[in-house]
Amino acid sequence: MSPYSLSLLASLNPKMHTLSLSLFPSTPHVPNHITTPKFPPPLSHSHLSSSSSSSSPLSLTIDGLPCPSHSFLLSARKSFPFLVSTPKFASFRVLAASLPEAGSDEPTKSSSMVKTLQLGAMLATWYLLNIYFNIYNKQVLKVYQFPATVTAFQFGFATLMINLIWTLNLHPRPNISGSEIAAILPLAVAHTMGNLLTNISLGKVAVSFTHTIKAMEPFFTVVLSALFLGERPTFWVVSSLVPIVGGVALASRTEVSFNWIGFSTAMASNLTNQSRNVLSKKLMTNEEETLDNINLYSVITIISFILLVPFAILVEGVKFTPSYLQSAAGLNVRVLCVRSVLAALCFHAYQQVSYMILQMVSPVTHSVGNCVKRVVVIVSSVIFFQTPVSPVNTLGTGVALVGVFLYSRAKRIKPVPKTN
Repeated sequence: MSPYSLSLLASLNPKMHTLSLSLFPSTPHVPNHITTPKFPPPLSHSHLSSSSSSSSPLSLTIDGLPCPSHSFLLSARKSFPFLVSTPKFASFRVLAASLPEAGSDEPTKSSSMVKTLQLGAMLATWYLLNIYFNIYNKQVLKVYQFPATVTAFQFGFATLMINLIWTLNLHPRPNISGSEIAAILPLAVAHTMGNLLTNISLGKVAVSFTHTIKAMEPFFTVVLSALFLGERPTFWVVSSLVPIVGGVALASRTEVSFNWIGFSTAMASNLTNQSRNVLSKKLMTNEEETLDNINLYSVITIISFILLVPFAILVEGVKFTPSYLQSAAGLNVRVLCVRSVLAALCFHAYQQVSYMILQMVSPVTHSVGNCVKRVVVIVSSVIFFQTPVSPVNTLGTGVALVGVFLYSRAKRIKPVPKTN
């Protein structure tokens, strides 16, 4: 039998634990089919080495001290025959797998999860505030049919809240330059018109029908994004707009509360609101003239209030004094004021959350989230106001919402680059 030497190596390391057990001939044997992995030098607490000699069949040393090994080999051969060299196994080695450290990508995954949860909470808050706003706002507009005055009051209440936040240093007051005001002014005009047109529509038709029409916002988003941001829609995006338009048309044809004023103002609000969203996204990506999301909304709201007050007085007159409300309108002033304040509070809160979400996502994603919000508002308003809905009307609304879902899926498909 050829002389063999037995070598055991045990090492401890804070990052890995390695065990090496080998039985090999005195003549070095290099396997031609196994590549031995390289490991960093271990910190050995004990080292067992062997020295082979032609005069001794088997020699075993521990830290350089000779040790009897013949009986040890016989015992090992009887108990562990697989340790003894055979023609098939000229070398045997067991390596313990190293213990991996905590992955460096765990903080990234944790941060991504936190952002996702934050976005989900903001979306839920946005939807809840919209439900309450639409309920209180509809109750006010049913008995007080002056939408410009109502909208101006909502802007005024929001302006007071904004100045209170700045005064208490809950948020830093921005230093606005003339160039920034010039850039924000178009956003404020679109913001003012969008909210005024929405209130006009809500005063004329059912809440569910107004928001069914406003489900066409992706259509205006695609058009405006192409015009202002240079984004060209893909074939699938354009195809997904077909059920949106068809569903809104079907729902409009069978709507019980349909009238042209409510329909046209809701459609016009789609144009103005999506213009505001696309333009505000373009403003916030400009590093030289960028305001944070809260201050951008705050400045827009204050400018909108300044623009709308003279317009409301000019068009509707002074219709908000207590004497007029009691004598001419015959309204319960206390109930009207409470509902107006609650509507204005929800209005300010949901608009601010909307701008916070807009800075986190793209205009298209914001529009899709806005359309999902429509579903929540439509269902809640139908239940609360007990709005009569026909099967065909329900089908049209459903088709439009399915189109919105297809639109959101189509936007995730990246266009194939053209090859020359």
